[in-house]
Amino acid sequence: MFIRTFFVLSCFLLVHKEPVLSWRDSYKLTWSDFKGNPDRLSSAVAITASGITFGFSVKQSDGKVVSFKTDIDAHFYPKQSWYKPEKASSHVLQHEQLHFDITELHARKFRHRVSKLMVTGNIKEVLQKIHEDINKELTAVQNSYDTETNYSRLTSAQAKWQSYIKEELKKYAKYKSN
Repeated sequence: MFIRTFFVLSCFLLVHKEPVLSWRDSYKLTWSDFKGNPDRLSSAVAITASGITFGFSVKQSDGKVVSFKTDIDAHFYPKQSWYKPEKASSHVLQHEQLHFDITELHARKFRHRVSKLMVTGNIKEVLQKIHEDINKELTAVQNSYDTETNYSRLTSAQAKWQSYIKEELKKYAKYKSN
């Protein structure tokens, strides 16, 4: 007897029926992707809402887990992302793109960790723990990125982060989004 279960979890935002952009190597964000209303009280020029969606299925036979599959994607949420046109620049857009790239990097790291797993009776808990850990790491990196670049204002720090993330994405290229 096979039993199949499916769970969907997300990082940051998962808004039902909201259109999303999946991360692709060949696509770079444009200001037209940012559909949300700007927060006029915020000092931010732009906000990128992105996250990792995660689902998995587990097959069981005679009460024993025999296999599992995962679905891990980096998404950008247009309706939750916004910018102030009067203050926006290509430099700020590059900063926002890197936030999305950081999300993709962590989706790749997530896939890498999952690829090393063996089928066990507690695979659901193991997958959920990896998901939780990845989300914590992603949040920490996103915060460090903003802090170290002073939200894109420090151009030399911005350049270092762009180089670093580019190299990390290459390092995990085997696990990139399709």
